[in-house]
Parts: sequence; structure tokens; C-alpha cells
Amino acid sequence: MSYKINTKNEFEKFVSEHWNELNEYFDSKFEKQSTPIYSSVDIRESKDKIAPVDHNMYPAGFNNLCTLDLGYATEVFAQTISSIDKDIKTVGVIAESHTKNLFYLDHLAMLGKAIRDAGYEVTFLSFDNNLFAEASELNLISHSQFDLQILKAEIKDGKIFASNSEQDFVILNNDQSDPIDIDWKSIETPINPTPLIGWFARQKNKHFSYYNKTVENFANQFDINPDILQAKFRTVENVDFSSKEGLEQLGKAVDDLKTELPEDKKIFVKASQGTYGMGISVVSSGEEIISMNRKARNKMDIGKNKIKFTSLLVQEGVDTILQYDEMPAEVAIYLVAGKSVGGFMRVNSEKKADGNLNSRGMVFRKFCISEIRQNQDHKAKEAVYTVVARLATLASTEEIKEVLN
Repeated sequence: MSYKINTKNEFEKFVSEHWNELNEYFDSKFEKQSTPIYSSVDIRESKDKIAPVDHNMYPAGFNNLCTLDLGYATEVFAQTISSIDKDIKTVGVIAESHTKNLFYLDHLAMLGKAIRDAGYEVTFLSFDNNLFAEASELNLISHSQFDLQILKAEIKDGKIFASNSEQDFVILNNDQSDPIDIDWKSIETPINPTPLIGWFARQKNKHFSYYNKTVENFANQFDINPDILQAKFRTVENVDFSSKEGLEQLGKAVDDLKTELPEDKKIFVKASQGTYGMGISVVSSGEEIISMNRKARNKMDIGKNKIKFTSLLVQEGVDTILQYDEMPAEVAIYLVAGKSVGGFMRVNSEKKADGNLNSRGMVFRKFCISEIRQNQDHKAKEAVYTVVARLATLASTEEIKEVLN
């Protein structure tokens, strides 16, 4: 099939020449009710495509954004929260329970700063009673020596409180790979992103299915070859790595996908509910899956908070051409209300261009995109990453619509 835009270079040129038109397209597609208040998208760029390889609905990592980008995030938070309700004064942030991760505490500190600078009182809170064995508050110091306090949360008459203070609005920063035991549908306090789509329910398989449909609509609108914006994939269900059940089916899916790709292309086998880079194997053939040793199978079997991985995403490996100090790199773009506000580069000296960079050895480098704004003309590569990130987050709104209906 012939398209007006067939190559990555043609797409980059198109983005630079139609920047405002593209952003008008996205702004018209995002709906207030289903847009996550924030998200992050991992993007890989090869010699012939730029594609998202993961989407996070409850991102950590705001500490990796540069100062100017964090300032823009504040602007968008202010607009977004005000649009929800102009009377909102207090914003609660439900945190993860791994409070010993000092870099995660840095993230909370920077996320809190962005929201406070938007004019709101910010409280970090948790429903995890194990964190409050001795008191109803937890006082912590982050890696960068920020003081942080997490308060014990409770529900009164369907509303969320912390230290007897009602929260007007709540931002969920807990991916619920270990579900919080609350009947969320009975809660009156507005919460975003919806707690109904944590990793106890969400599937990467479904996200990328929605992404493909989103890209197809986008590509039809602008006459673009969709292959330059997506990684091919297969989905496999009912796999048990401990008993080896389903491994042959999984291996067959790997080999089937490889028939559509160059011979030397790697395949990423990912747990559909995986997070934090867990539950990922990079293979060259289905036989590598079938003949996995026990150690490798154990790594693929259980993830964060003891989630057992049974649904798998078999995804085309996108060999990164990006480098930082001669190390392979990939880009993570952060969004607030569907607008790109910043990002960073994930770099890993222990991996090659076709490897999983979100693993041991990774470090983060600032990747400021503060000059990339709507209603301007842009020729920078960051604008292309912004388009891909907005596409991925637009796809996530379809996931949200599904659980809200």
C-alpha cells in the first residue's frame, strides 16, 4: 500500500512542518473524563521507525525531569486540576509502599513540588497499614535529602481523609500490582488516574491493541505508513513458567512474529502485567523460550508484589540508534493531561542496542524538551517523540473508557 509518508525521515519532516495541525488533532481527541492526569511513555528509535515500547499510567521518575520541564508540568497541572473543580485546594497523592526506595522518594518530592507550585496544598498518603505500625505518619528523607511525610489515609462517608483533613482531589501514584482493598466505586473524592485500571486489571496486550487502532486512525488522517510508528506484536495467554505449560505456544508465537521481521531481529517477550522492567526476556528464537532453564523461568514467572505472569506480549525488538556517551539509550516522555511536559534518557552500559535497557546497569540522563511547545514551529527530534507519546497516551484513554463504562 502506498502512503504519502512512508519513511521515518519523511515523518520527521512532516512533524516539523505540521506541528500545530498535529497538536490540534490530539487536543480534539483527548476527552476530559478519560484522560489520565499523567503518564509516561518509553520510546525506542531504530533506523526505520520510532515506536513506544511501554506506557505507564502511574509514573515514577519526575525527579529525572529538568527544572524547566518541571516548571511546564506545573503550568499544565494548574490548568488541569482547575478544570476538574475550581474549588480544589488540597491534593492528596497516594504513594507506593516501597518507601525505602530513596529515588522513588525523590520522585514524590518533585511531583509534589510541581503540584504545590501550581497553587495547591499537597499531602502524601497511604492506605497501607503496615507503614504505620507506630504512628499515623511516616517521616522520611529522600536520596537528595528532601524531607517527606506520608500520612495514614482513611475513608469517612465515602471521602478520603489524611490526619482528619479531607482531600479535595486525589492523584493515584500506586500502580496497584498489589490491589488496595477499597471499593473504589463507592468513593466520592475524585481520583485520577482511575484506580480501576491498576496492574491487577491492566494488560499491556490490551494497551498495544488500542495503540494499533489509535495509530491506524492517525495514519489514515495524515496518510502515514503506520509501520514506522509501531512495533509488531503477538499475544499469548495461559502460560505457566513454573510448570512449563504454554511454553511451546509462546515459542511458536515468537517464531511466527519473526517471519515478518529481518532475520537478525530480536524479540522481546514481556509479562503483560509487568512493571519496573520485570518479566522481560529478549530472545532470537522460539526455541530459546522452550528450552529456558529454571532460573530464567523463575524471573519470568513472578513479578512485583508476587503477581504471577500468565499473559505475555511478544513484541518486535526495536534496535535503538540513540546513544549517550557511546552507551545505548532510549527516551521516556512524561505527559500531564495528555500534553508532553518533559522526559529523560534511559542509558545502560551493560546492554547492546537490541537489549532491554530497563534493567540492571541503567542510569538516567536529563532530556529537556522545554522548548517543545504547542503553537510554535519545531524541527527538533523531541517533537517527533512528543507525537508518539501523545499517541500512546491517547490509546490509554480507550483503556480507561473501558473500565469506566
